[in-house]
Amino acid sequence: MLNQVITVDRKKYAVGLFWQPTGAGYVARTYARTLARSIDKKLNLYTEYRAMIGLGAKKLGHRNGMYSAAAAVAESLGEYSSFLAVFVNDKNFYLVAVRNGVILEDKLFEKEEEARAEYFKLSEIPDWGALFAPSAWGMPRAVERNLSDLIMRGPKSILHPISRVKAGIASTVLMVLFGVCIAWFFRVPLEQMVSSQPELSQVTPEIAAEYQRQLDEKNKELDAQFEIERAKQPEPILMPYDYLPDPEKRAQACFQAIAFLMQPISGWNQVSAECGEKYASAVFTRDFGTLGDFYAIATNLMPGAFVQQESDDSLYVRVMVPQVPIKASLDERDVETVTRDILTAFQYGNMAADVQMVVDTLTNGVDTINLNVVEIAVQSKLDPIQFMKIFQEFGGVYMTRCAWDASARIWNYEVIIYAK
Repeated sequence: MLNQVITVDRKKYAVGLFWQPTGAGYVARTYARTLARSIDKKLNLYTEYRAMIGLGAKKLGHRNGMYSAAAAVAESLGEYSSFLAVFVNDKNFYLVAVRNGVILEDKLFEKEEEARAEYFKLSEIPDWGALFAPSAWGMPRAVERNLSDLIMRGPKSILHPISRVKAGIASTVLMVLFGVCIAWFFRVPLEQMVSSQPELSQVTPEIAAEYQRQLDEKNKELDAQFEIERAKQPEPILMPYDYLPDPEKRAQACFQAIAFLMQPISGWNQVSAECGEKYASAVFTRDFGTLGDFYAIATNLMPGAFVQQESDDSLYVRVMVPQVPIKASLDERDVETVTRDILTAFQYGNMAADVQMVVDTLTNGVDTINLNVVEIAVQSKLDPIQFMKIFQEFGGVYMTRCAWDASARIWNYEVIIYAK
């Protein structure tokens, strides 16, 4: 199978992702995990671009931290809501198709005839805003564009691992490999330390002195070669549950930040809003209003807010979430008990919850600590202040994200609990 990876200006980009639109307010990582289970469990990487999730897999050559080529191209050609494009990359052909802002096709072809056949099939769909293809193909209305020019202008839509457990295992493996490499690098001085040395009492003083001189010179040579320094004491590992924001005050801060952003502005529709770890943001789409009207009204209603124009009809507004007091908190129950009690609490409220047990791995380069974490993703009609009351009997609680879907009028929450 051809690896779905391209190289542009010596940087690798992921292609061949499985793209799926998401509703407003969805928790990206949780949705990606659910989607991967229903399609192919080998899809273990995901990226988020606008209102879409792209799934990738290591078997296709994708890696954590790799950028998505389709997202970069779609952003660079943002003036077209629909376009069909084929680019020549080395000896391969990369096809991208975007329809009404949704990525339909994102695939790398090894054979030119296969790429042309797919292009012909998709081109039969009417009303493409723009067509791009190699000039040698002689396609009607199609123009040739340089992939390098487009991909370098796009956003950095990065692949992330769907499972935190696998990321922790990978980190542990890398630490073991690092230790092996260090041992191999210092194998010569280690061998000399454990090898038998001649007893000075069995040789003449002259030979002993010469041997000692040679030994001192060798040690100095090794010091210079390997730049041996005194080992520095590693920084202690900071436990995240020692610095958790107060759950009730965190919920109040998020609710107030979202309410601050979701104020009615004449001629503009509220789409969604979310509260992350540091910032709260909202998305507005234009109805009959103008950009000038929005900026004029928002300046008075949302002083200090950052406004970014995503398109002529879409705006992104962001503010910083107020800081709240922090405290140390860890649930004294084991992770299985916490999971069972959480599910019971939501069953009492007749609410469906996606609850997962994961392991987060922390390291300072020397020591490694595994943390038991319970992840909860829930849709609810309750606002953040009311919703977080469900967790009053639990310790180690942190609401990492909450999002408001204005059209469905529902909240999406992501909460984690640190357990013993």
